[in-house]
Amino acid sequence: MDTTREALRRLVVGTLMPGFVGTTVAPWVVREYAGGLAAVCLYGANVADPQQLSRLCADLRAAAPDLLVSVDEEGGDVTRLHYPTGSDQPGNAVLGRIDDTALTRDSAAAIARELTAYGINLDLAPVVDVNSAPDNPVIGVRSFGADAAHVARHTVAAIEGLQSQGVAACAKHFPGHGDTVTDSHLALPRVDAPADVLEVRELEPFRTAVAAGVACVMTSHVVVTAIDPDRPSTFSPTMLGGVLRGRLGFDGVIVSDALDMAGARAETGIPEAAVRALDAGCDLLCTGSETTEQYYLAIVDAVVAAVESGRLPHARVADAAARVERLRRDFAPAGVTSGPVAGDVGLWSDDVVQQAFSVSDAAREWLALDASPVVVQVASEPNLAVGRVAWGPDAAGLTTAEEAVPARAKVAVAGRSLAPSHPAWAVVDRLRAQGHPVIAVECGWPRGDADVVTYGGSPVVARALGRLLGVTAP
Repeated sequence: MDTTREALRRLVVGTLMPGFVGTTVAPWVVREYAGGLAAVCLYGANVADPQQLSRLCADLRAAAPDLLVSVDEEGGDVTRLHYPTGSDQPGNAVLGRIDDTALTRDSAAAIARELTAYGINLDLAPVVDVNSAPDNPVIGVRSFGADAAHVARHTVAAIEGLQSQGVAACAKHFPGHGDTVTDSHLALPRVDAPADVLEVRELEPFRTAVAAGVACVMTSHVVVTAIDPDRPSTFSPTMLGGVLRGRLGFDGVIVSDALDMAGARAETGIPEAAVRALDAGCDLLCTGSETTEQYYLAIVDAVVAAVESGRLPHARVADAAARVERLRRDFAPAGVTSGPVAGDVGLWSDDVVQQAFSVSDAAREWLALDASPVVVQVASEPNLAVGRVAWGPDAAGLTTAEEAVPARAKVAVAGRSLAPSHPAWAVVDRLRAQGHPVIAVECGWPRGDADVVTYGGSPVVARALGRLLGVTAP
């Protein structure tokens, strides 16, 4: 390999943010750092417990002192630091319902302090999508709400909280994933709203995030037909150059959503998706959670070949690498705390969290009944963004198995995404047929006829729910 090609390869790897497999540092990551790799992303599968995570991060920092180490630590349902036990923060929908921007800022700052103690300096958060589609399968409680101005105010607070502690924030998923009924992990969603609606709904939180100085913006694998009817936003120069850079004036790092998602790679494969994303204007490519050395090298080779053939301009790759390098300098880690790091749960009294809950008249009647309360939790398939994280009353040790419900008990049946076809409704019917007073509890975004809606499923929310219901852990 001649020196020119070596220099090109160094630029290319400076635009990549792979994950890696396992709970220890993959040797190829260390080698590629020496060759110019600027970033890695940690996922739930990399985390076993706080002690292991602390060792992993310390080993990463020892081998790669100025590496950008990123994570999807949104708080609430989507957590990586607390995988699989559940987050000690309530999450965006709860914060949006409480509607105290100071609390939103404090929650983000608490997350950032935990990240910095581990040596993690890029948080792929906050989610700033406006959840305008109630049956959205992937955003839901990850959103601050369904109103753009409301989401924008909390977006600013979250960015300020993260970046005040030295962690780069990343507003996502541009230009908005909230008006979709398809999960881009599984297929390619479309937003067909007219341009004037997009302007005041989807774009408003991102416009506000840019004005607040957000370090990064993450793209969505979503086709927004009024702006670019042919290409998902990750691959759209019209969207990234014309709208995000041009109209919104963003000068930071554009991060692609994970290229292993079906919305990005289904038609072309991941190496080709990487070429297209860079060409469209992405600067830092998230390659996905299970990036192996072979898979990573295939991406590098594809991008290098695209530059050498003239298909991908060298200047575009150089600009992307320079932006990533600037981000790395601006958010250099302060160090790594030895040993596990304790999160900040002091913000969240049960009374504060309960302000977010929706409680029906039927639920209030149930609460007033003179009977022993129990909670039965029904399994609910998570989306891929959440993963296999403990959630709901079960995560707080508050549940009873359906077959163990005592006679004459009143029962709260908890689930999430309680569409009419959800198995929780069959449990409700069976328990009512046995003579129990029963209410349904939605531990997510409201979708149907639940009597209590908590707008989140993290353990801190579950504990507040337990107090409301009068159920305590044994």
